[in-house]
Amino acid sequence: QVHVVQSGGGVVQAGGSLRLSCAASGRTFTTYAMGWFRQAPGKEREFVGHIIWSGGKTEYADSVKGRFSISRDNAEMTVFLQMTSLKPEDTAVYYCAVNSADGRGWGSWGQGTQVTVSS
Repeated sequence: QVHVVQSGGGVVQAGGSLRLSCAASGRTFTTYAMGWFRQAPGKEREFVGHIIWSGGKTEYADSVKGRFSISRDNAEMTVFLQMTSLKPEDTAVYYCAVNSADGRGWGSWGQGTQVTVSS
């Protein structure tokens, strides 16, 4: 079992920056990737980006490319989502997830953290 804990988030003005953190613990030795998703009010949860644990390759949704970046701390099993040039449409609850390569896909999720971008 993987336990996922998020931190960060808050309220920021448009054009500002925020950083989210996500730490995984427990059965993490099979981790394939760690990713970020978000869900805005009244909308479906959507993919933001992920990092492949072996090699560190990252992928991003088109809506955040060039503004968001994902990095990791291997030793701490932690990933970071650095968000810059934030827009009001980035307002959402952001979730961190772990893909443990166990056939369940994104099987472990963090508690979610609110990001609010004011115009």
